[in-house]
Amino acid sequence: MRPISFLLALVLLVLAISHAVARSITSSQQPTESMTPILLEVADAPIPFAGSDGKTHLVYELRMMNFTSGNISVQQVDVLGDGSTIATLDAAQIGTRLQPFGKRDAASDLTAGAGAQLFLHLTLANAQAVPQKLSHRIKLHADAAPPGQQDFSEDGGDITVDRQPVAVIGPPLRGTGYISADSCCDATRHTRAALPVNGRIWVAQRYAVDWEQVDDQNRIYNGPQEKDESYTIYGKEALAVADAKVASVTDTYPSQTPGQYPTNIKIEEADGNCVVLDLGHSRYALYAHLQQGKIRVHPGDTVKRGQVLGLVGNSGNSLAPHLHFHVMSTPSPLASNGLPYEIDRFQVTGATPGTAAFDEAESKGTPLPTAPFSPPHDAKNALPLDQLIITFAP
Repeated sequence: MRPISFLLALVLLVLAISHAVARSITSSQQPTESMTPILLEVADAPIPFAGSDGKTHLVYELRMMNFTSGNISVQQVDVLGDGSTIATLDAAQIGTRLQPFGKRDAASDLTAGAGAQLFLHLTLANAQAVPQKLSHRIKLHADAAPPGQQDFSEDGGDITVDRQPVAVIGPPLRGTGYISADSCCDATRHTRAALPVNGRIWVAQRYAVDWEQVDDQNRIYNGPQEKDESYTIYGKEALAVADAKVASVTDTYPSQTPGQYPTNIKIEEADGNCVVLDLGHSRYALYAHLQQGKIRVHPGDTVKRGQVLGLVGNSGNSLAPHLHFHVMSTPSPLASNGLPYEIDRFQVTGATPGTAAFDEAESKGTPLPTAPFSPPHDAKNALPLDQLIITFAP
């Protein structure tokens, strides 16, 4: 009987060890449970692109949802690239970039149950510095948590960087003195224009630019402010940036009165008279606010790079004559995701002091202060950043 007892004991010992190991493995596989007062998500992965400053840029939004019954203040955000911190925002910086859903002004706190987007812009020395994955570590204070437990550190918003090729295009205009107004990457009017359309949040204008122009005395307009013809850019030719197919044309809206935004504009009228080009590979280029009756192409046409599409005007939701241009992921100017692009060659001849100075010059008709670059900077395969003075060669 001893051999049978010995074998039975051995079997029971093996089973006991197996159950213990299984419990240990199961326990080790279970994540540690902790409260996460803010839910974090990155819906649109950033796409690296080259800016006109010679650096590589990543632009994206970190969505936050306060899932508590009290206010939450976000005190610090660390952006981690492949596990290492590559950028840190303090409370003051967060307060200028955290935009609650449905609002255009930034806020420092998230009220109970509220959602917001933190608009992020990372600048890296070169393309080799771009990480494969991004994650975020947030320090916050939650009013609704028990006393002594109100300060949290939370990780989340993991996303893989989108390495899709960036469209390289030609210039949308030709000539000198063009201002890349409200361009990437921190201008609030375009980069933060998030809209809920067709059941999701889109940022079609993430990389949009309003091309304006100054004359040889740095004036945006010369003459009566309320006349389109007073503006330097009015009537300039908008050019196809690539060999492409015309996806759509709108040519029904009259010009607005410069110097004031129109009222009661419907959302479908915001771009005014416009042309959308199909660049291929799910990339579309939008030209907005063109002159009525001056568009020279039709839907379905095939165009060549440099071909005239229409003339710069002041139709739609426009304060003054200008060319609004951006690249997007669908033919819809609203239900699309803004995509970066790079213009193959242009010259940067200077810069303005910023948006406030530009707005003042446009409002008062005074010369725009500029800081000339000596020598001018020749840019290749780059996206023109905000408030630069650009020359596009013929």
